[in-house]
Amino acid sequence: MLLRSLLRRATAASTAVAAGGVGGRSDPPAAVASLLIASRSYAKPKGGGKPAGATANRGKVRAKDPRGVASEEGAAGEFEGGGGAGGGEDLDVEFELPTDPLPPTYDPALDVGPGGRPLFAFTDTFASFSHRDANAYVDFTLDEWKAMLPEGLPAGMMKEFQETRRCAVMVRESFLDLRDNFRRIVDPAIAAKRKDAKRQIVLDGPRSCGKSIALAMLVHWARTEGWLVFYVPQGKDWTHGGFFYRNTYNDLFDTPIQAAKILQDFLKYNETLLQQLPCQIFEPIPLGEGAGVGMMKGADTVEMPEGSTLYDLIQTGITHSHASVGVVVRLRKELSLVKDVPVLFAIDQYNSWFTFSEFQEPVTVRSCGPIHAKELTMVNAYRPMLHNDMMVGAFSHSTAVGKLRQDLPDVPSDARVMFPRYTVNEAETVCHYYMRQKIIKRENFSEEKWKKIYYLSNGNGSEMRWLAAFI
Repeated sequence: MLLRSLLRRATAASTAVAAGGVGGRSDPPAAVASLLIASRSYAKPKGGGKPAGATANRGKVRAKDPRGVASEEGAAGEFEGGGGAGGGEDLDVEFELPTDPLPPTYDPALDVGPGGRPLFAFTDTFASFSHRDANAYVDFTLDEWKAMLPEGLPAGMMKEFQETRRCAVMVRESFLDLRDNFRRIVDPAIAAKRKDAKRQIVLDGPRSCGKSIALAMLVHWARTEGWLVFYVPQGKDWTHGGFFYRNTYNDLFDTPIQAAKILQDFLKYNETLLQQLPCQIFEPIPLGEGAGVGMMKGADTVEMPEGSTLYDLIQTGITHSHASVGVVVRLRKELSLVKDVPVLFAIDQYNSWFTFSEFQEPVTVRSCGPIHAKELTMVNAYRPMLHNDMMVGAFSHSTAVGKLRQDLPDVPSDARVMFPRYTVNEAETVCHYYMRQKIIKRENFSEEKWKKIYYLSNGNGSEMRWLAAFI
């Protein structure tokens, strides 16, 4: 209807010009042309503006121009966008993230950070970094990230990759402190010098300060070092969605769909290592209700034969839905007994395990009561930190239901560590990186302007990225 109205106005304007024109000129005036151009923004094709024949964008992400204006040609291709004072408009353009450590537009003269320091540290591991090398970016490809973290990448990290068009992360001092804490536990030579390492850590801090990204980098580093890491990128998935049943043996609630996915994700990276680790507990595993199939008839337990490995244990839970929850609980006990390799439990959105879940149970004929996360069998097995295993949990205030008390149940009183926002030095490096990726125009970059961004955002990473486009 709007397009039809615009066309009628254009026809009327052209008729008026033709009647009063000079020499019978038939070219449309500028006013008519502007109306036709304006109408094009409302004539969207079917399928959300996607080109015909578009296929699945494997290895691709959708670009987003926060400035709402046409962007310069960047490392990943040319971007064209419409305007609007609101900004943040999704562009219907796809680009491929760099697949090589050095992108095609790599220029050593451009990759210079504050004080003339190199902006990028071209390495394939976080282990080589010392505190003197902090505030430099490490550049991986998206395929390398997905290979090291097949369980999934944090949403904030993917947002950063998408808007900067590069899969690089900055190595911060706070991450190095976290890495060195667990390194001291495993390395006897380092542990002899300092004995203040914590085996259990809860990362807390303001929203969008980088907790999830630091946890993902820690998992990347630990797996590079050969550790066995149980990584949960979205702890909220354990308490939301799928079937749930009350287990009559322990009076807790089983979630078999989540259990099967947990086992499958754990195998994606650790399959080879798990085939070499034998089971050390041979007690029968209790069976529960399968996903949509009820209880198994004629059996209430399953036994693992002698000589079974942790891989065999996990395959049992994946193959038999009735045993999936019991296998996940048994896996927690088995991992605590592994001594051949270091074992780390890394849980993101850890605070979702201290609030109510999405599930409800009937209380009366007309009402239901919420089920707390601690009443779920798997959460009950993995949430406690009162043990000797290495475990780190990161709070996610983006998905938080509410504030938690300072002293959490089953968590050591000194486990909570406040993760900081960007410091001034880190913010300067970030702004140089954004200038390198052409989010900030080089001719508009100055020390005064990037400091304004830093103080306006109070060191918040996502807000700095959003404000950088307005320099």
